[in-house]
Amino acid sequence: MLTPLNRRRMLRLAARATGAAAVASLPIFAEVGRGDGTKATTFKYAICNETFGDWPLEKAFRFAAECGYRGIEIAPFTIARNVVEIDATRRKEIRKLAERAGLEVVGLHWLLAKTEGYHLTTDDADVRRRTAGYLGKLAQFCADLGGRMMVLGSPQQRNLATGVTKAEGMKRAAEVLREVVPVLEKTGVTMAIEPLGPAETNFINTAADGVELAKLVDSPRCRLHLDCKAMVTEPTPIPEVIRKYHHWCVHFHANDPNRRGPGFGKLDFVPIFQALRDVDYRGWVSVEVFDYSPGVERLARESIEYMRKCEGRLLAK
Repeated sequence: MLTPLNRRRMLRLAARATGAAAVASLPIFAEVGRGDGTKATTFKYAICNETFGDWPLEKAFRFAAECGYRGIEIAPFTIARNVVEIDATRRKEIRKLAERAGLEVVGLHWLLAKTEGYHLTTDDADVRRRTAGYLGKLAQFCADLGGRMMVLGSPQQRNLATGVTKAEGMKRAAEVLREVVPVLEKTGVTMAIEPLGPAETNFINTAADGVELAKLVDSPRCRLHLDCKAMVTEPTPIPEVIRKYHHWCVHFHANDPNRRGPGFGKLDFVPIFQALRDVDYRGWVSVEVFDYSPGVERLARESIEYMRKCEGRLLAK
């Protein structure tokens, strides 16, 4: 009989061999005991590294692990403005620092932040080609760190210019992402399209939009990312969005509409986590914040404490 560990390795090898399995299809839950002697699963939590500001990576990774996080999500601009500036030695160093702290590099987000000359929906075909090439370089960087996921947000680099229709934007963005697919397949990295609210961008505002674009790309390496702050702008409640699009969702950001961490506002995560458990979500739950005023330590520590309390209420049922 296969042990859980061997079974996990077998599934990962099979996914790489076929190139058809998305990251979230691999079990990354931890098992915990219930009072009745049965076992339940608990999410694995990650946190985005820009939360720690100018902290040295070693200090940030160590503190994240001390708080209970098991993964770290990297914003490339915190390492260098352009990913090509990060040499092989530095990439190995970052990966080792994470491993030494007991963390797994989940992947990347803020892919095009702080860059210049890249755009998904521009009418300039040369810019779109350069954008595809740069996303491919990011995929290699992600893989070099041990990551398997890239969250495609970058609202400023996807906004539709005046006069460009949504359909044309979809066509152009899909062309860019299709060019990246061979690199994604080679590296084993999955691109997760992130819907964002209308206050942030005028393109890909709903989960339905994200799925529409993913379908146009037509690759198992292009899927959907869901973010709580963004989902509150949809007319459909967050749990219903999760249940409707869970087959596409491979990554999840936990935050409050007030741009702080989970538990720092009014958003109740119990029904959100219930929906994730109901659909057997197998991806990471990663904390991403934008308002750092409560302080780094509070944001990191209290976010995971709150999420564990919410999950504890579900496990107690």
